[in-house]
Amino acid sequence: MKIKLNSIFVDDQDKALKFYTEKLDFQKKNDIPIGEFRWLTVVSPDEPNGAELVLEPDANPAAKAFSKSIFEQGIAAAAFQVEDIRKEYKRMKEAGVNFRSEPKNAGPVELAVLDDTCGNLIQIYQIL
Repeated sequence: MKIKLNSIFVDDQDKALKFYTEKLDFQKKNDIPIGEFRWLTVVSPDEPNGAELVLEPDANPAAKAFSKSIFEQGIAAAAFQVEDIRKEYKRMKEAGVNFRSEPKNAGPVELAVLDDTCGNLIQIYQIL
């Protein structure tokens, strides 16, 4: 069994695609129209055939309430591993990404939390 697909709810698919590709450097994998929305996925350029992240519209009221609640509680909707957190933090800050926290040691990892501008907090982490 493998994890090949995971979703996060976003308030605007176009804005999310722009953020995840331009700020986080992911690559668009699928963009398939489905009614008023799209099956929209991004992947890591390091693993183009690896796990895909679905940028899922939060049009369902339950999804919207869930996303809002975990955002307000400061809970990250997803976590992405990086090789060098200080380097990625600096690159993203220079690209205009808003971080909720600077990289900090958390035992066996160093982590930072950013706002994806689409209703989610995202954690980046480096295994030490």
